[in-house]
Amino acid sequence: MTRYAYLGLFLIGLGAIVYVLMSAATGRPAGNPLAAYATGQMEKLDFGSAGQPIPTGTFIDTDNTAQSLELFKGKTILVNYWATWCPPCEKEMPSLGALQTARGDSGFEVVALSVDAPEDVDYAKRRLTELGAAHIPFRHAPMDSGDIIYGAGVRGFPTTILYGPDGLEIARLAGEADWASNEAVQFIDAAIKAAR
Repeated sequence: MTRYAYLGLFLIGLGAIVYVLMSAATGRPAGNPLAAYATGQMEKLDFGSAGQPIPTGTFIDTDNTAQSLELFKGKTILVNYWATWCPPCEKEMPSLGALQTARGDSGFEVVALSVDAPEDVDYAKRRLTELGAAHIPFRHAPMDSGDIIYGAGVRGFPTTILYGPDGLEIARLAGEADWASNEAVQFIDAAIKAAR
């Protein structure tokens, strides 16, 4: 009888270890209530860096001054790293524009950081509007300085990172997504509500 009890405890322990390893491998830690929103368009959400502070690097803001993401502390921000030379970036930009139109207010903002070369800034500004994201202010984080890009751990484009009002990362998504989809809007709404 005790042999079966030990075997049962061993199997339960093994199952728990496998569950934790699988959670870590998928970037969805056990117990994160927002992980339930990682479905459909949001299935690639990665919670593995949750709790990391916003990067200390800078970007060029709308008034041509160097700013950091500290500027947005106190609100939930969805930071999107994009470029005009990146077809998936351009493909998802209209949905980011729609999300900003639908949810942008004093508590939430889409922050699009163009990584285009400095000589392409005028073109990138125009493309942002042409792509249906006129309500998202143009901000520039050139790759040649790259401190904010590398500080955020961005490895490819597009990469989109959600930060809470405390300046800590909630989740990230590498690659394109439909940010106007029901799954995305529900995720953003849940993150905003959880941050209050």
